[in-house]
Amino acid sequence: MSTTSDFTVAVQDYLKAIYALESAGERATTSALASRMGVSPPSATAMAKRLAELGLVERAPYRGVVLTADGRRGALEVTRHHRLLERFLADRLGLSLAEVHAEADRLEHALSEELEAKIDAELGYPTHDPHGDPIPNSDLHVEAPRGRTLVDLDPGESARVSRVPDEDSDLLRYLTELGLVPGSTVVLVSEAPFGGPVALRTDSGEHAISRELADRIGAAD
Repeated sequence: MSTTSDFTVAVQDYLKAIYALESAGERATTSALASRMGVSPPSATAMAKRLAELGLVERAPYRGVVLTADGRRGALEVTRHHRLLERFLADRLGLSLAEVHAEADRLEHALSEELEAKIDAELGYPTHDPHGDPIPNSDLHVEAPRGRTLVDLDPGESARVSRVPDEDSDLLRYLTELGLVPGSTVVLVSEAPFGGPVALRTDSGEHAISRELADRIGAAD
């Protein structure tokens, strides 16, 4: 059985990207992969062919790629490394939400299974990373993502922020300034009609954000 140590860094990165797209309910098309990886469409196409040759994805015309069982296992392994590292960097070293993602990206490929297990135990076997995403456990089982977002709240309803997007450090700094971080309490004040912005109240005051952004922020009771 292959492990992430058998794959190149590029293969690991693509597996993680495909898993992220699939988890968000999006198709892993050439354009979606190219955008997420910051490469040209021909580069994404070439890697998709390589992943298919390795038996890690299946390709479908006009639909992109989907992970095979081996591909999903590889994606979950590197995702587990990444999210455990994020948790460690935040909890033990005090890095901010905006900093941990990029640092974990750099470290995840060098993390041994032995060190991963020690970090997991040291942190008390955490279930979610600092951004609110579930951490696959040692058996690579992962919880289903939480379904509600801020746009699902009714005016006047309060909730706890359960998840924020993790890939944009500038956005994370902005959300931190607004008080929209996992664990914080938020109240939906109002929604503008015709797809307009939503007004939210947090500990830092009242703020208006786009409906699209509000739909990317998880909400829990």
